[in-house]
Amino acid sequence: MWRPFFQPYHLIIVQDGDPSKTIKVPEGFDYELYNRNDINRILGPKSSCISFKDSACRCFGYMVSKKKYIYTIDDDCFVAKDPSGKDINALEQHIKNLLCPSTPFFFNTLYDPYRAGADFVRGYPFSLREGVPTAVSHGLWLNIPDYDAPTQLVKPLERNTRYVDAIMTIPKGTLFPMCGMNLAFNRELIGPAMYFGLMGDGQPIGRYDDMWAGWCTKVICDHLGLGVKTGLPYIWHSKASNPFVNLRKEYKGIYWQEELIPFFQSVTLPKDCTSVQKCYIEISKQVKAKLGKVDDYFNKLADAMVTWIEAWDELNPSGAKSAELSNGASK
Repeated sequence: MWRPFFQPYHLIIVQDGDPSKTIKVPEGFDYELYNRNDINRILGPKSSCISFKDSACRCFGYMVSKKKYIYTIDDDCFVAKDPSGKDINALEQHIKNLLCPSTPFFFNTLYDPYRAGADFVRGYPFSLREGVPTAVSHGLWLNIPDYDAPTQLVKPLERNTRYVDAIMTIPKGTLFPMCGMNLAFNRELIGPAMYFGLMGDGQPIGRYDDMWAGWCTKVICDHLGLGVKTGLPYIWHSKASNPFVNLRKEYKGIYWQEELIPFFQSVTLPKDCTSVQKCYIEISKQVKAKLGKVDDYFNKLADAMVTWIEAWDELNPSGAKSAELSNGASK
């Protein structure tokens, strides 16, 4: 289903789990395939910041990519159809979103004013109509919604059949739950903030990897004057994961998020934080200072955030064309 949409692009596949198993990629794709052994070899001791047996491992792909635009997708997502029955080219819509400005400082009631058939409404300040660069495009899902375990248990048969033909900029100062299932971003603008944390194997929490990245990213976008869009495109989410397994992974996250949200709402970044890396290191310090007392896990996470930035800068030296990573499994 994805072939006509993905074939023109370069794929990075991050294989989680047993590295001795071979993933067979269909013919005709330009791809790189990384497993745990590759991650350990490329990052050395810093590989400790990449989660294992959790979807958070995907952020290693963000780090090694050399492309400006990244689209990340789960393995249980398929091509959705619009109300007319036409296949949705999710990647094309994400790129359109990222190429189009955002309006985080003043809400346009006709949603995205840059779409065909829309414009800025009466009363919208002309000084703000140029907008700001869009760093993140957050797509949605038909069929199985992105619910947490308690909501899954209460609504096991609920399906999202509503196709809302809208894109909007999330306002400055407003956090949102970022889902990594259908997500695109401008790597040059926000890449170093897209760290999916310490999750899964050996960690007390899972399924909050994309949430953590989203909260950090939104705070940094607000500080640097960048935009985040949500809405189109839709993908078809084919299966709901087991709510009881999810509850075990999410339990502490559901409990902790009541402290995490006020923390991120109160984060302020100094003026000298002029790069994503500087912003991210500053957030890591505040995580240690304020969330370390909630649980020791956040001290480890703060350290991993610093390791992540060090590894990012090592693989992506500024001002120099970084060397291609030899990997052996690329095609």
